[in-house]
Amino acid sequence: MEESAMKQWTILLAAAGLGLAAIGAGGPQAPKADSDGFVSLFDGKSLDGWEGMPGYWSVVDGTIVGKETKENSKQTFLIYKGKNFSNFELHFKYKFATPDGNSGVQFRSKVINPSTWRVGGYQADMDGKTGYDGSFYDEAKVAGRAVTLSNRGEKTVWTADNKREVDKLPESNAQLKKYIHTGDWNDAVVVAEGHHFTYTINGHLMTDLTDNSPEALKDGVLALQLHQGFTMEIQFKDMKIKELK
Repeated sequence: MEESAMKQWTILLAAAGLGLAAIGAGGPQAPKADSDGFVSLFDGKSLDGWEGMPGYWSVVDGTIVGKETKENSKQTFLIYKGKNFSNFELHFKYKFATPDGNSGVQFRSKVINPSTWRVGGYQADMDGKTGYDGSFYDEAKVAGRAVTLSNRGEKTVWTADNKREVDKLPESNAQLKKYIHTGDWNDAVVVAEGHHFTYTINGHLMTDLTDNSPEALKDGVLALQLHQGFTMEIQFKDMKIKELK
């Protein structure tokens, strides 16, 4: 485009309230942060920005739904595309629409089998019978241990020589379990900052993990889990994240 023509286009676009960046801007724009610095991860209408196994994930009434039968169940995940996260504060709501099932929110995780959308790494754990909600798990041994890294009601430190040290939180496992809603929405917050992670549900700190292990994960993808072996439905909504320095 000649310089004179470019100037004319600039004037017209400015009058319309547009900028030159609008020209040729293909695809949807990245969501903008709100006044508190949070970016929405789910538009409430579609799975734009996510990818997973066809037939297992959908959007219903403003929620992300993961659904399977035991006969056709998979160890599969819905993966947030295009960005790895390291330090962040993540807010989301979840609900089991079935009395059984197992799920979790993966963070600082790795895609280990793209053909089945299989992910491993840190997981904020949850299940339909409230046995694991509020604990951190190492999915698929990607962080080197394939165990529950920090149980509900505990403050856990993994040392540099991979030893586990445990203290109790002010509220016990049994006390904290009473705050988890069965068959209804739970409001969850996961914070990852350096080697330190916390998992809060319905305003109560469930577990506190410091991972100084040499195999600790520094960054990775976010993902939602459907666990193999269940007839289940898990729902998520109001997912937003703020990156921390």
